[in-house]
Parts: sequence; structure tokens; C-alpha cells
Amino acid sequence: MTSSDSLAGGIRPRPVVDLLPRYAAGKPPAPVEGLVSYKLSSNENPLPPIPAVQQAIAARTDFNRYPDPLSSKLRAALADFLDVPAEDIVTGAGSLGALNQLLATFAGQNDDGKADEVIYAWRSFEAYPISVGLAGAESVRIPLTADGRHDLDAMAAAVTVRTKMILLCTPNNPTGPILTSEETERFLNAVPADVVVVIDEAYQEFVRAEDAVDGIEMYRKFPNVVVLRTFSKAHGLAGLRVGYSVSQPGLTQHLRVTATPFAVSQLGEDAAVASLQYYDQVVERVQSLVDERDRVTAGLRDLGWFVPEAQGNFVWLNLGANSGEFAALAGEQALSVRAFGDEGVRVSIGETEANTRFLELCANYTKAPQRS
Repeated sequence: MTSSDSLAGGIRPRPVVDLLPRYAAGKPPAPVEGLVSYKLSSNENPLPPIPAVQQAIAARTDFNRYPDPLSSKLRAALADFLDVPAEDIVTGAGSLGALNQLLATFAGQNDDGKADEVIYAWRSFEAYPISVGLAGAESVRIPLTADGRHDLDAMAAAVTVRTKMILLCTPNNPTGPILTSEETERFLNAVPADVVVVIDEAYQEFVRAEDAVDGIEMYRKFPNVVVLRTFSKAHGLAGLRVGYSVSQPGLTQHLRVTATPFAVSQLGEDAAVASLQYYDQVVERVQSLVDERDRVTAGLRDLGWFVPEAQGNFVWLNLGANSGEFAALAGEQALSVRAFGDEGVRVSIGETEANTRFLELCANYTKAPQRS
């Protein structure tokens, strides 16, 4: 028995906990004398929320009261913004909170002791295997293509009678490519109608590809589609944890049973509503980041580096075994980036100076990333 077991009286968690990977949040940069430090490891928006949001936050004082458990004001604002019924929207603590509500509702362990299956591309969002495992379901990971895209044919072929949910991340985090409307609709027609298909669009506002899928369009066409979106990225509200799902009544009627009460605070709700009211200002800020993303991508390709299609607020470097070395070199330049073991490095788009320093680092690095 270890000392930690002794202190806990021998208490052990559920067996699945020991099998789960640990979520590794992006670390802040270590200070380097003479350099301004920049965090490029968490896909955060480097810009603060728009002024109207900051004013809405400052005006709120009633934190002794619980928030509206249904987030009625936010759902009404989103209904107008998206042109969908408010009843089809379920809020959550970020899009991850909304995903956990979906898993709790539709995938887990059955009465016969057999686990449901959840299919997703890999590598994709780091929290997927953790959330699926905690729900009691079994992950079925389908490798990405050489250019960092979902292999939808392989994902469709992996469906079994135990498959209850499929997760589609577009743009894919951490690699960057989107799913197109045509391939997604073809995939949805090939998947059984009783399998819930989640289209995770956390970075939707950064997408500029004309043929990119629109999750809301798919939700209108397919009753088994759920769309996940968030205010964490484009709106710059990551610290307030505001996300939501959109699905047809056949799904939302069950989601409301499992939704976490009071998941969105009154502060988060007011901030999100204000951000939607002045969405034109959000768009301006997002475009400035898209311009920087395109500058960084072009700069990397000018170096002869392979970079998958970047449609989020980040770029992916397929550095393989050199990933740790590159991340350490970035740290010496007061830049924190996100290395994923021996697979690659994700670099968020940050302030202009940070992006320029990143490009300078790459220009002096001789081990260019390649296709998988």
C-alpha cells in the first residue's frame, strides 16, 4: 500500500479512472529575461472580450442568487442569432460540459454490463477519451488521414450494433482541417438513424473554407445530429464556461433530464448575450486572428514545412519524435506551445509579436514537419 493509499484509508476510485489519460492543459510560458512571454498552448483568444461584455460583467452583483437553470435569456438570444427554436438549445459549462451532458444521456454502460461504443477520429480533442470513459462507454478511435483529416469512410465502417454516438470535430483540434458539407451529408446518410452524431464546432467562427460543413444546416436535415458550440474561443469567454448544444426535440427532451443544473452562471449568461448583441465587433476581432493565422501558415509553407489545412485559431506541426525538443526550444524563446507526446505540436495563434517570434524560431529549426 502506498502512502497515498494509507492517507485515504485504502479508498480506490472506479477502475476506469486508472485507465483514463490525464487531461493536460496548456502550460503558461516560463519567464525569459529580456523577452515578453506568450502563451500559445491553449487555443485561447489573445484578445479580451468586447467592451459591451466587460460592461455587462461589471454590472452584475447578485452572486448570492442562483442563475436561471434554463439560461432563458441566452437561449432566446441564440434562437434569434441561429434562427432555431429556443427549445432546441441546451446550455452547458462550455462545449465540453455540453458534450458530457450528451454522453450522460446517450452512451454508457447497459444493464447487461456491456459498454456502448463512441466513435471519434484520433488524434482529436484531448478530452474525448476522458469524457467517454467516465460515461462508462468504450472509445473507438479511427486514425486521421495523412493530412490530418477525419477518415469518414473508416468511421462509417466502424459502426456496430453497440455504437451509440459518433463525434466529429470540425475544424479538428489539434490538426486544423474542416469537414465539408458534401462529405458530412454523405456520411450522415450512411450512418444508422439511431446513432447520435455530434458535430463539435468549437472553432466555427474562424472557418473560411467555402465548402465547410455548417452544423446547424445538418441539424435541420438529420434528427440524430447534435451541434456543439462555445463562447470560449471567438468570443473570448473561456474563463466563464459558456457552451451549448443544438438538437431536435427528440433529443433535447432527454438532454434536459441530464443537464447539469445552474451550469451557466448569471455572469456567463449576461456576457454571452452581450457578445451576441455586438457580434459585428466579435467578427472584427476574429478576422484579425484569421489574418494572423493565414500569415503564420503562409510563413511556414514558405519554409517548405508541411502544415495541414488550418481553419481554427491554431496550426499543427507534425514533428513526431522531435515534438518535445521543439517545445523546449519554444520555451527558451518565452513561448509556450502544446506538444502531444511524440505526435506533434499545436501552436495557437496569439499576439502579432508572438506569432512573429514563432516564425523566427521555425526558420532556424532544421527538422521540418512532414506528412504522417
